[in-house]
Amino acid sequence: MLTREQLQTKFDERVLVFDGAMGTELYEHGFTFDKAFEGLNLTQPAAVRRIHRAYVDAGAAVLTTNSFGANRLRLQRSGLQEQVLEINRAAVALAREAASVRPPHNRPLVAASIGPLGQPLAPVGRLAREVGKAAFAEQIRALLAADPDLFILETFSDLSELQLCAETLTELAPHCAFVALATFTEDAKTLFGHKPEEVVRTMIAAGAAAVGANCSTGPQGLDPVLERMSKVAGARLYAAPNAGMPRLVDGRYVYVSTPDYFGEWAVRMAESGLRGVGGCCGTKPAHIARMVDAVGVRAPVTRNSGSGIFEVRENTEEMGIIVPVEAMSTFDAKMADGRFVVSVELDPPRGVDADKLVHGAVALKQAGVDAINIADSPLATARMSPLALAVLIRQQVDIEVLLHVSCRDRNLLGLLSECMGAHALGMRHMLCVTGDPPSLGDYPGAKGVFEVDSIGLVDTLHKLNRGLDANGKALPFTANFRISCAVNPTAVDLPKEIERFHRKVDAGAQYALTQPLYNPADLERFVELAKPKIPLLVGVLPLRNARHAHFIHHEVPGMAIPQEIRDRMAQAAERGPEEGVAIAREFIGAVRSGVAGVYLMPPFNKFEMAVDVLRGIL
Repeated sequence: MLTREQLQTKFDERVLVFDGAMGTELYEHGFTFDKAFEGLNLTQPAAVRRIHRAYVDAGAAVLTTNSFGANRLRLQRSGLQEQVLEINRAAVALAREAASVRPPHNRPLVAASIGPLGQPLAPVGRLAREVGKAAFAEQIRALLAADPDLFILETFSDLSELQLCAETLTELAPHCAFVALATFTEDAKTLFGHKPEEVVRTMIAAGAAAVGANCSTGPQGLDPVLERMSKVAGARLYAAPNAGMPRLVDGRYVYVSTPDYFGEWAVRMAESGLRGVGGCCGTKPAHIARMVDAVGVRAPVTRNSGSGIFEVRENTEEMGIIVPVEAMSTFDAKMADGRFVVSVELDPPRGVDADKLVHGAVALKQAGVDAINIADSPLATARMSPLALAVLIRQQVDIEVLLHVSCRDRNLLGLLSECMGAHALGMRHMLCVTGDPPSLGDYPGAKGVFEVDSIGLVDTLHKLNRGLDANGKALPFTANFRISCAVNPTAVDLPKEIERFHRKVDAGAQYALTQPLYNPADLERFVELAKPKIPLLVGVLPLRNARHAHFIHHEVPGMAIPQEIRDRMAQAAERGPEEGVAIAREFIGAVRSGVAGVYLMPPFNKFEMAVDVLRGIL
């Protein structure tokens, strides 16, 4: 196994041409993306070996093992999580077998590939750092047992995760050589907002023999990234772009960049100072063969920091833009002054007609309601976008809107896009919820995302309020979200619920809305144990009849209705709605002095019930 210094010496002797894609080549051979390609090391070793051999014949100086996603967390999706050791050992062995056809003095190096875990790390995601580190360690140990020549940590969009991987590797093999590669968006930053030069400095400090970029875009798209990386003194750089952008042809993805184009690019990179070139998605043995022919055995060009053939200008005109803080709404002003506030929840319609709900918002405003809550497809039922309904309401009603934002249906990128779009449309209040699993709803076969949970979303929005992205990097704007969270005072595991509540507050939640309650003692117990430092809006769901009460108590997770109230609803019979309103009024009267406001949830969008409740308390 090479040391860092030995690998750097090889990079200094001549420009190294690595191999090309493995995943898209397997796809071209008829294997589909629905199963882990790494599992083919055990079930279809001949196919993997054949691709490695094609790169050997093309002249590649380095072969990359088919182990990119062979960590426990990724393999779990294909039910292969218990085969981490066998899959990774086979990955190195197959590359070794292919490389052995060349004589020892000209034999390709074998680079053990490690990719991201497939789940974002906390605090942005839900994956605890220690769990992620354990997954990396398990894969690294398996690869070390097969004795590769070096490691290649590739396609990381989160510098923190790349650091964790490198840290784990150096702890297990302190002198082992590795190359660290990040992937970048079209604005020359990682998806998490890291700048190229920051990636280089961080990974050199972590012990990388070479640093660079892979995947991302085609060759030209990496020019700005590589130019900025080259400004870091002493950096040995390696790049492996995709073969352009894919297009769908006859049901299959095709990459359009030709081998000749890659050959021209490889020469240009060698002349600009890169120490290594290769290919990622869509590149084939023909691309590598052309690069080998074009680059030959030339020695790398030594370039001064800051020099180069690229023309790159960083756009600084947008930096420092601050979104102005608008005047507080009535809802904000009342909460700030300690006055009792009222919010009413409306569920978006199951179709495209929102007229009834807009009229309901008008009636609620006239009844003295301070804000409208709009749920995000509760119980995982398909409904109109809450943001669309919010815009329709605000077009006709001057009332604050509290948007529920669920982590169920969108990854972090989608959540950020949704929230920034909401901010641009004037929405400020965001209720961060994890969301009900799809198995509860209309489409039980749908897949939930849950890339982050409510704590991670609170943290992300709080960072946006400070002009930072999800990973703490400066943004060209500062948001002005009012961030709220949910809490359940009747949770079965109340200590855990309180612990999560405190984490939400620490992450930046500014006020909280409780699950519906019916017993004042439940709220008192929660306040005594949790000692909340942010305002609470207590949830109240008026009951319609005895059947409704029975359903909530026995079938809705996390909710409980005292026997006394269930008996009252049963005795009310046809007067169920009136009794439900009376019970809600009594409850609000009992807890009003200890909370900042009430959060009414009229069942089945019967906003008239909310109006009836308010007549007795406002």
